[in-house]
Amino acid sequence: MTINSKVLALKYRPSNFNDLIGQKIIGETIYNSIKLNKIPNAYLFTGIRGVGKTTIARIVAKALNCKNGIDNISNNNSCENCHCEAIANSNHIDVLEMDAASKTGVDDVRDLIEFSRYGPSSAKYKIFIIDEVHMLSKQAFNALLKTLEEPPEYLKFIFATTEVKKIPITVISRCQRFDLPRIKSSELYDYIKQVKEKEKGNISDEVIKLIVKISEGSVRDALSLLDRAIITFPNDKELDLETAQNIFGYFDKSYLINLVQYILGGEEKKVIEIYRSIYDKGVDPKNFLNDFLEILYYFKNIDSLKVEGNNFSINDNEFKEISEISKKVDTKVLLNFWQFTLKTLEEIDLVSNQNLSIEMFLVRLIYLSHITHNNKESLMIDHSNNKSAELNLNEEKKFENKDTNENTNKTVSQIKNIFQEEKSKKINEEKINSFEDLIKICVEKKELHLKYELETNVNLVSFKNQRIEISFNENLNKNFVKDLSLKLFEWTNLRWIIAFSKQKGNPTIKEVDKINKSQIFSSAEKSKIIKKVEEVFPDVELIDIELDKNN
Repeated sequence: MTINSKVLALKYRPSNFNDLIGQKIIGETIYNSIKLNKIPNAYLFTGIRGVGKTTIARIVAKALNCKNGIDNISNNNSCENCHCEAIANSNHIDVLEMDAASKTGVDDVRDLIEFSRYGPSSAKYKIFIIDEVHMLSKQAFNALLKTLEEPPEYLKFIFATTEVKKIPITVISRCQRFDLPRIKSSELYDYIKQVKEKEKGNISDEVIKLIVKISEGSVRDALSLLDRAIITFPNDKELDLETAQNIFGYFDKSYLINLVQYILGGEEKKVIEIYRSIYDKGVDPKNFLNDFLEILYYFKNIDSLKVEGNNFSINDNEFKEISEISKKVDTKVLLNFWQFTLKTLEEIDLVSNQNLSIEMFLVRLIYLSHITHNNKESLMIDHSNNKSAELNLNEEKKFENKDTNENTNKTVSQIKNIFQEEKSKKINEEKINSFEDLIKICVEKKELHLKYELETNVNLVSFKNQRIEISFNENLNKNFVKDLSLKLFEWTNLRWIIAFSKQKGNPTIKEVDKINKSQIFSSAEKSKIIKKVEEVFPDVELIDIELDKNN
């Protein structure tokens, strides 16, 4: 494979400390430590994907083993008959790269330790680069501790991970730790633009901003997206923002801006139409809610974003639209919208059809906006004539004198009344005070599958105050908790908590019945009646016993 045929993430991979993107300080620190010969036994690089952990690990390995010294690498000079090229290509005999995700066991680490007993074949240092080190088992980490603390002079460890919290503190304390930050949007934008020009890619600046936004501070992700963008139109045609959004599977934020606008205007039909068009593009309901939260943040803080300068979260047209609308929206409305969105995000897993739940959530926001309109004469400009509707000052003064929490609670109460008034009239709130009551109502409501699970696979630990604590066997249906939570809310109009306990709990009802039946059988077989029957009929067998429920 020639260098020109490589994907951009490999082609533009930094080969020395000076080429690092957004990690200059970390590069300088490591350079100085090697220069002063203050080299730790182990390095630990942590950060999100694509910020340079493995790349820095290879640069460190080259810097430690370069025959011509670390300055030669920093100056990007070529090394003849040196180790640098082999290390960069991951085929040097003394620099072992291991993926801990596939080699997690203690035996793998023991093999590594055994291998470390022998000195380097040709290089100055034998170096072990372990990627995704957090995937190692607890036993593997324990096996590594002694060697990590007091390794031979020729042995160095370099660890890389995206989840440093999963690494034992005893391991972290034996390493020199470097936390690699996300690449700043402005810095990543400039870099991607330079690469685009080198590759002669015909894409707009708005597309580059979109790439920066989607990559979330990851250089590798940004270069991969740029690769896709460049090959879309290899000729003279420029890749525009709309086409790029379709390629990357990223829907236009203008949909959400229009959505907010129609919600504030009380246009339910258009709101539902816009959401369904977003859903048809393959957007997950949870992702929709997170994006909706993001757009609410922009509406609330658009002025501060303007002060910050270059903004890569939204494009210029979106920024302009949000700026115009935000001037006409009351802050309290946005804060209430934010609260309801967070609440919906928490509860959405309880619903089987999340799509319908989102539609009802949007309708609730329309009613919330309508209530606030009634409380405060006008919150938004009249779009028909584009003239600002002034707030009623007298009404404003009234609201300023009220406690904020009281006002919020009143609004929440009004929303609940709108959506639950008719439902509460029809609901016959059931009283469920015990586990037996729960099974009884399952029979009454013909929820026999829940009854079966409760009797057969559930071990009760405690039952009180709308909280059921259970343990369970391996046969419990995976949807049991969700189904039971929904039914309990439907039957009682209350939120129940179903918690799993480490305690064994009581025997299941089926187990108790089996024990009781066994005892009854044992007593019956010893009874005088059975004995007399057996004398007359020697081959008789007791099959079942039916108790008189009246006695």
